Amino acid sequence: MLPFKNRIKKEKDFRKVFNAGKFVSLDFVSIKLNSNNLAETRFGFIVSKKVSKKAVVRNRLKRIFREQAKLNLKNIKPGLDIVVIVKSSHITSVEARRILLELFKRANIYQ
Repeated sequence: MLPFKNRIKKEKDFRKVFNAGKFVSLDFVSIKLNSNNLAETRFGFIVSKKVSKKAVVRNRLKRIFREQAKLNLKNIKPGLDIVVIVKSSHITSVEARRILLELFKRANIYQ
């Protein structure tokens, strides 16, 4: 599970990333990122009802991406807020890992 210090929780923090953040997209996943002036990198995850009407499916996708973010946390530059936007319900854990790594490399935040 992703530590609480590495999660974006407040709506104003999400809004700040969306208003001033950099956008990178691949397949059915996009990320928005912005600096946060903190020592750690924080993540937020968005899965819309357009992806699935079922909360079970949306929460499963968030858990998958949260786990992959945790596994790659030590390799990501510190001091960023990253919002992951998932646009498909047919993503497995292996695909999530591949997609997130590629997005992090495209955004030049993977060390």
